[in-house]
Amino acid sequence: MDWIIHLDTDELLYPGGAAEYSVRRLLAEVPRDVDMVIFPNYESSVEHDNIKDPFSEVSMFKRNYDHLPKDTYFGMYKEATRGNPNYFLTYGNGKSAARIQDHLRPNGAHRWHNYAKSPNEIKLEEAAVLHYTYTKFSDLTSRRDRCGCKPTKEDVKRCFMLDFDRAAFIIASTASEEEMLRWYNERVVWTDKQLNLKLLRKGVLTRIYTPMTIVQSLRESGVFTSAITAGQPAVNAKLSPKETNAQSQNVTAPGNMTRVVRSTDSKASGRKILQAVDLAFSDTNVTAVPPLSPPSLDEHRHHSE
Repeated sequence: MDWIIHLDTDELLYPGGAAEYSVRRLLAEVPRDVDMVIFPNYESSVEHDNIKDPFSEVSMFKRNYDHLPKDTYFGMYKEATRGNPNYFLTYGNGKSAARIQDHLRPNGAHRWHNYAKSPNEIKLEEAAVLHYTYTKFSDLTSRRDRCGCKPTKEDVKRCFMLDFDRAAFIIASTASEEEMLRWYNERVVWTDKQLNLKLLRKGVLTRIYTPMTIVQSLRESGVFTSAITAGQPAVNAKLSPKETNAQSQNVTAPGNMTRVVRSTDSKASGRKILQAVDLAFSDTNVTAVPPLSPPSLDEHRHHSE
């Protein structure tokens, strides 16, 4: 394994600019002295409120700040934001891939760090992470089950880091189904065709059809069904009570633990872990990179003054 990548279940890697539409080819062309590559994220822009399968139904995305001329981004900011707290509904600081090497560790869910050095990183100019966020109405209604916070502006800060997530939780916890659907259509669904066309022409929105085509083809060919069917026996075996009990005995039996500790490989692994721990304690200034919103119009005005 050469690379490790941060990616959620509602995201796909879009290898824009790569030969053969290949993530493998894309990363193979990264200079050897680069430790980490950042994929700026594009955010899904759904056009109706009854999406069932986002990966095969969504083709319109809002482009990242890093892939737009700054004049376009800030000039179209209000129209692109449509009254929401930020340009993107959720995070805007992309995801990253790291080259496998000693002392690598996750630095939050968006970046990587190295205990022994500061990673050399680059940002990709065409490739991106496609983030299918709030693509289904149920993504909003399920918010109310995500935490035990009170649906107030102050208390919800304990559970959610981004403004839109906080607003979505409050709506999902306090509004009726009809009110939630209206809020969802106003805030998430892109129904204004004239605005969509304007933002597409300006490059703020873009159409990306390839992931949709690939996923539809894989589903129709039966690849997904075959993969699930083939993997099911292994899953069943792991979940069987007899297997679980045997695994539990292997973990807790003193004799087995002694045999594990005596192995040469485990001693080597133990030394590596201890070295990493020592480095970690000396690395006290590093904090995890959280999900961050894209630059705001207020920040731009502040820096311009």
